[in-house]
Amino acid sequence: MKKTIISAAILLGTVSAASAQQAIATPKFGDNWSLGINGGITTPMNHSHFFRDARAVVGLKLDKKISPIYKVGIEGDFAINTSTVRGPHSYTAFDDSYVGAYGAVNLFNLFGGYPGKVRPIDIDAVLGAGWGHRFETETHDYNYFGTKTGLNINFNVNDYLTITVQPSIIWNMTSNPTRNSSAAYNKNEANYNITAGVAYNFGGNGFKVVEPYNQAQIDELNGQLNELRGALDASNAQNRALKAQAKGMEEEIVKLQNKPAKVVNTVQVKNNLESVRYVFFRLGSSVIGADQQPNVEMIAAYLNNHPNSKVIIKGYASKDGPEEVNIRLANQRAQSVKDALMKRYKIPASRIVAEGEGIGNMFEEESWNRVAICILETK
Repeated sequence: MKKTIISAAILLGTVSAASAQQAIATPKFGDNWSLGINGGITTPMNHSHFFRDARAVVGLKLDKKISPIYKVGIEGDFAINTSTVRGPHSYTAFDDSYVGAYGAVNLFNLFGGYPGKVRPIDIDAVLGAGWGHRFETETHDYNYFGTKTGLNINFNVNDYLTITVQPSIIWNMTSNPTRNSSAAYNKNEANYNITAGVAYNFGGNGFKVVEPYNQAQIDELNGQLNELRGALDASNAQNRALKAQAKGMEEEIVKLQNKPAKVVNTVQVKNNLESVRYVFFRLGSSVIGADQQPNVEMIAAYLNNHPNSKVIIKGYASKDGPEEVNIRLANQRAQSVKDALMKRYKIPASRIVAEGEGIGNMFEEESWNRVAICILETK
């Protein structure tokens, strides 16, 4: 008994060490259940003739795989009564029964590792304990505590069907059935069973192997995540700066619009010397369209009619497209209006200030932000 306990402890320790070497996805509760039925022969081990004293045995078992290596279950074996067995006999259909729980270790997966799917053939080492009962009429029935050791040789037809050959020994741990005694392994109080059966596997018959991340991979992913967070923070800061710049430009425009007019004469007052004109552009273009030429002509006419005046041209782009392209477009749009005033209307360059202001946010209508705002001033 002591040797058996020590051996089981060593085996369980080995199982734990082997299991730690492989990452298995956590199965659902309904996965890897198996229901089996078996039949074969049982014979006493007390110096009897193996075949002469053998009689038929049938059984039923239900188990669940906890891991690729270990499973647990419950079972029942019933020996069919015959008149060939020596000693007291039962006049019922059965002369012996055993109902118990067991644990099994898959030796192939234990020592060879789990290959990611069920092998065509594997072997389980089985250890169990339960309740035994002898049916006798010449003396009396009695119960006993029993233990079971054995092997399950499994032929896995597919994920759902398994054929098994099961040699085992069931030990009557009560050596003298007529009085109480300490538990002991006594071959004269044991039966040797060899059965074959078929089992149906509910919810499949295997486990999913997953590739665990090592610490280096986790650190690398955390580094990438931190870089992305930094880039996002920088982008948000840039966006806030652009919004603040646009707001400042709006306030400047309002300030210029509300600035008191510098009156030179009656004609200047009537013509509103402080004025703003807009030249709008198409998406991605810095060419002044035909529909915007009248606006440019109005600016030129004003400058020609007021020799002391000048114009400040500020070019903008909408948020559509890459930022660097929009910044370039804003400069080009301001320069296009300046070039038109100089080349077509002969306005001196000294009276024109043209500069790009980048991405505009003055108007809710996004297309209106593709504009050159021309502010007319008189000294």
